Amino acid sequence: MTSFADSWGVLRVFNYITFRSAGAAVSAILVAFIVGPAVIKRLRALRVRQGIREGTPDTHAGKGHTPTMGGIIILIAAIVPTLLWVRLTNRYVWIALFVTAWMGGIGFLDDYLKLKQKREGKKNEGLVERYKLVGQISLGIILGLYLWHFPLSTLPGTSTTLPFYKYVLIEPKWAWLFVPWVAFILTASSNAVNLTDGLDGLAPGLVAIAAATFAIFAYIFGRIDTSQHLLVFYLRGAGELTVFCSALFGATIGFLWFNAHPAEVFMGDTGSLALGGALGSVAILLKSEFLLLLIGGVFVVETMSVILQRGMFKYRRKRYGVEYAQQNRVFRRAPLHHHFELSGWPETKVVVRFWILGVFCAFIALSTLKLR
Repeated sequence: MTSFADSWGVLRVFNYITFRSAGAAVSAILVAFIVGPAVIKRLRALRVRQGIREGTPDTHAGKGHTPTMGGIIILIAAIVPTLLWVRLTNRYVWIALFVTAWMGGIGFLDDYLKLKQKREGKKNEGLVERYKLVGQISLGIILGLYLWHFPLSTLPGTSTTLPFYKYVLIEPKWAWLFVPWVAFILTASSNAVNLTDGLDGLAPGLVAIAAATFAIFAYIFGRIDTSQHLLVFYLRGAGELTVFCSALFGATIGFLWFNAHPAEVFMGDTGSLALGGALGSVAILLKSEFLLLLIGGVFVVETMSVILQRGMFKYRRKRYGVEYAQQNRVFRRAPLHHHFELSGWPETKVVVRFWILGVFCAFIALSTLKLR
């Protein structure tokens, strides 16, 4: 039987992942441009404002009226183009979309509860932290169990790889350990992006860099010839994640149009948890969890700054008292981007310099393809 591609040769380009990935990226940007103004207008009409986080520098006081939950724009702009351009029989992409939607749902519930509590005059806490963790960890358990019992490639479902090493496959002695490992990666990645989302354009810019980098790795791992040439494991079907990562890149770039300083809208937990979950799921599916530490190096440093700040404060408060602990903090304020703000850097300079560090981390990650 003659196919459309045989009759119309121009349609053969749709067989190429590179073409469909470019189409997904362009479509995602256009979708963000189209739905963005309508979503922002609706959020303003509903007065969906999160307010300023406790501990945020005083220079952010004027942002209290900026609408949040803009992550809805990112979700629409990432999911719709992915479904338009990807091969719908590919399990890799469906898993990535499921994780992104699940995390986005948790974030949406958190943002919604903050709005509701604010309108009722209650303390603006949103979703209780332990319930948020339950949702994230539950997703990790579900994904870990699925990959354990239904591997996506010829490699063991519970295995992972190491950067800088050729054909090194790591498997836990007890396979069930893979489940909490996946839960940890998803929870850590989603919360890391959430912590980084504190300045106009910071988080979406860094996610765009990370998504573009993962798109390259997905393309290489999904091609048998390229993977053999670069001495990495071949993951049949993983190449379709290139389309998903490209759509994620386009969605964050499109959102950045509205989120660049001065921001017209914030992504809220709806966007930050979804984006963090998306990056974590891609890293897990590509068996590149340790590579995520390099690609998302800025997210790692931001998270560690919060952990170190809180840990040292609790230790010094217990040992020396509250006053000493408050006067001898590790950073002027955490996460780290606020420390540099209070050190005199303008917000835009902090954002651009962190983007530069994100690109630097991406290049280090890409260097692992040759340094083996």
